[in-house]
Amino acid sequence: MRADRLLSIVLLLQAHHQMTSRDLASRLEVSERTIHRDMDALSGAGIPVVAARGSGGGWSLLGEYRTDLTGLTETEIQSLFVTKPAKLLADLRLEKAADGALLKLLACLPATFRQGVDRARQRIHVDVSGWSRREEAVPFLPILQEALWLERYVQITYERGEHGEQVQRVIAPFGLVAKGSVWYLVGAVDGHVRSYRVSRIAHAEILNERTVVPEDFDLAQYWEQSSSAFKANVPNFVATFWVSPAIWQRLWFAGRFARVTETEEVDSRGWRKAVIGFDVEEMACEYAVSFGPYLEVIEPASLREKVITMVQATLEFYRSSNI
Repeated sequence: MRADRLLSIVLLLQAHHQMTSRDLASRLEVSERTIHRDMDALSGAGIPVVAARGSGGGWSLLGEYRTDLTGLTETEIQSLFVTKPAKLLADLRLEKAADGALLKLLACLPATFRQGVDRARQRIHVDVSGWSRREEAVPFLPILQEALWLERYVQITYERGEHGEQVQRVIAPFGLVAKGSVWYLVGAVDGHVRSYRVSRIAHAEILNERTVVPEDFDLAQYWEQSSSAFKANVPNFVATFWVSPAIWQRLWFAGRFARVTETEEVDSRGWRKAVIGFDVEEMACEYAVSFGPYLEVIEPASLREKVITMVQATLEFYRSSNI
């Protein structure tokens, strides 16, 4: 176990150039005292590890010292060959590069490891598409990716709201996140970090002005916190409907705060079942009434009764009107 940890330290220093004892201890899940003992062991084995003290210091490898030893275990190799999310790699135009890298790695593997690789490929499949079959076009994803690599500001035209209102934003890009098969751009606008759905970007242009991602910004941590905040505010009233094909495509635009989940179930009329979430029942009632005879409430029964009551009240209002 210690040999694996010593090798991991060398590879981490080789990859990150310099790391503190605290960072190494956190990464390897040991104490800082253990890291210091490991450094003594590495030094005694002839590995040129050096320590720089003070602010900004840490452990590093002396000069240009490098090792070609990977130390990959059989399970680590298997993890590399588990089915990758092909669509996401294709979105980033990296699918051919990924295939080439795995082919080269496979060619270098001992014969004893190849059986485990084949088993991982055949027995484990990663599907990030979700149950919805609506695929989103992301034509400006390569431009956003290039802006990230070049560390440049990007100006976007963004469609927001239920009516697709277009607004312009100048963003300092911090990263790209794939949630299922949906891409998001994370970046700063006027000093505030925001997330933008890439499929809603109608235009993107890289600017000449350079930007730098703050050293203390952690993309994964930001996304986790952002997702938690979103989940805390998700709609808490859910209803099920039969939806006429005549208005199916309008479901996603009719209610700004409605969250539509598709299903494959279709009735004898050719109407499709949909599960839709709302903040409160009143919003669901207004949403259902707005589609008239093209949207039928299945459940809950209380919502169905409220829709009937609202429609009857509307009819009575117009019948009694003097106009």
